[in-house]
Amino acid sequence: MRRLIASCMLGLLVALGGAMPSLGQTAGLAPQRPGRTDVYVLSFGLWGPQSVFDSEARGAARILEALFDAKGRSVVRSNTKRRAGATPQTLMAAAAAAGQVLDPAEDVVVLVITSHGGPDGIGLVTGRDARLVTPGDVRQLLDRTRAQNRVLIVSACYSGIFARELADPRTLVITAAAADRPSFGCRDGATWTYFGDAFFNRALRGERRLDVAFDRARSLVTERERREGFTPSNPQIAGGEQVLGRLKEACRDTPLQQVGRIAAC
Repeated sequence: MRRLIASCMLGLLVALGGAMPSLGQTAGLAPQRPGRTDVYVLSFGLWGPQSVFDSEARGAARILEALFDAKGRSVVRSNTKRRAGATPQTLMAAAAAAGQVLDPAEDVVVLVITSHGGPDGIGLVTGRDARLVTPGDVRQLLDRTRAQNRVLIVSACYSGIFARELADPRTLVITAAAADRPSFGCRDGATWTYFGDAFFNRALRGERRLDVAFDRARSLVTERERREGFTPSNPQIAGGEQVLGRLKEACRDTPLQQVGRIAAC
């Protein structure tokens, strides 16, 4: 895996920077509601050869939609063995579509990326085409949304590099692993990776605050890794002091019956 990522000599920088995204595939996003904080979810599964990343991207979007009343305000793009749904062009189109309807100062974008990772970035694989997605590429995606308050969740090996490079007071970054650690559970046919199961499927079903859910997920995934004989992946959280306040407002605006029995904001 590391050799494959290292062999991806060209990142997405040129592809993203030169792409003129068509918004047709992402048209129809619900507009923001003045006077309240809306959350827009972009969830991308990048590694086509293993179905777990498509499954995780879809599952994460469903849970975040319910958590933040984001129905109609989410876009899922993923690659599979048969479909190239997450390309540089479609990713930028999704980000641009969100940017057309949200209020940059009022709303929040949550970007979820799930794939294999290496020390320099994460992989985007469609058929025989393999690219490296770097922190700089992801910064471009976030900037294209125009949102001033952003959340980035990266489920991949070595994904702590994104926390190190992108976290700031208005950008909350949550990663499945430290910059020098692999993560686990990327088996073809699985529904979730270990971190995805712990964070999205378990912690966020009982906790509406992302930082509190992260603490719970980190404990769950560390317990599982140790039980199965793996060196702990050491998930990371960084930045986001201001965006967490915005998310609390969005949480308060979400009807409790929509998320079931879950912790208060």
